Amino acid sequence: MEMEKERKMKTGRTVLITGVGKGLGRALAVELATRGHTIIGCSRSQHNLDSLQTQLSSSNRNHNHLFFNADVSSDENVQQMARLVMDQKAVPDIIVNNAGTINKNNKLWEVPAEEFEEVMDTNVKGTANVLRHFIPLMIALKNAEGIIVNMSSGWGRSGAALVAPYCASKWAIEGLSKSVAKEVGQGMAVVALNPGVINTDMLNSCFGTSASLYQSPQSWALKAATLILNLTAADNGSSLTV
Repeated sequence: MEMEKERKMKTGRTVLITGVGKGLGRALAVELATRGHTIIGCSRSQHNLDSLQTQLSSSNRNHNHLFFNADVSSDENVQQMARLVMDQKAVPDIIVNNAGTINKNNKLWEVPAEEFEEVMDTNVKGTANVLRHFIPLMIALKNAEGIIVNMSSGWGRSGAALVAPYCASKWAIEGLSKSVAKEVGQGMAVVALNPGVINTDMLNSCFGTSASLYQSPQSWALKAATLILNLTAADNGSSLTV
C-alpha cells in the first residue's frame, strides 16, 4: 500500500483546477501536467482554454486532459461539468478550487453592490458549487478518498483596507473548509490554502506596479504542486500556506 501511495505521488493522479485559464490556476495546471498528472480544468475564457490545451499538448505526452468553458458561480454550469466528468470516468483525486476575483480598491461603502456580489458569487458560491457536485462523485468512486484544496488568502486570516469584499470572501472560505472537513468521510481531506503573495492580475489590481516585485505564478507552482501532491487525510481541516 505504501508503494502504491508513493507511485501515485509521482504520477497518475487526476486533478480538477478551477480558474485554469490564467494566473495561479494555469501555472499549477502546467506544472502538474509536466509531472505526469491529468488535468481537468475550467475557465470562463474559451480562448485561454484553447491556448492552455495547445501548450499542454505540445509539451506533454498525456493528451487526456479535459477542459470546460464554465463559470463556477453558475450552479448549472458546474452541475453539467460534473456530469461530463462522470461520463468520461475522470472523477478527480484532487480538487483545487482556485477560481477567484477581487474588487477594485475601494472603501466598502463605495463598492457597488454588483461588484460585491460578483466577488461572493465567484469566491464563495463558486467553491460551494464545486463541492456540492464533486464531493459525492469522489465519495462514490474513490472509496471516500480525495483531497480538496480551497484557495484562501493571507487576507482570509487578517483584514486589509480597500478590499473588504475580498477579505470577507476568503474568511468565508476558511470557515467553509473547516466545516466541510467535519462532514466528509474518513480518508478525505479538505484544506484552506493561502498561496502567499504572487505577481498575478489580482495582485496588480491591489498593488499596482509593485506587484512585479513578487514571485511569478510559475515559481509559485513548483512549490504549490509539491505541497498539494503530498497532502493526506491527516491534513483534513488544516489552514495551510505555500
